[in-house]
Amino acid sequence: MIEQSIENFEGTKNIIVDGGGSSDVEAGIEFIYHMREHLVDIAIATIYGLVVYALVLYINKKIKG
Repeated sequence: MIEQSIENFEGTKNIIVDGGGSSDVEAGIEFIYHMREHLVDIAIATIYGLVVYALVLYINKKIKG
């Protein structure tokens, strides 16, 4: 427990330090695990992005060519 006195504030502030947080490796593994559930969403977004990119290239070619 940490006690601190600040100018116009009198009281205590309790800070709990818990070392039970996940590491970066655990967070990365969890992210990859949950990403598997969204493969269809990721595939649709990727295909959409490629179609838009191809459309932009096509329009650019028509304008310049």
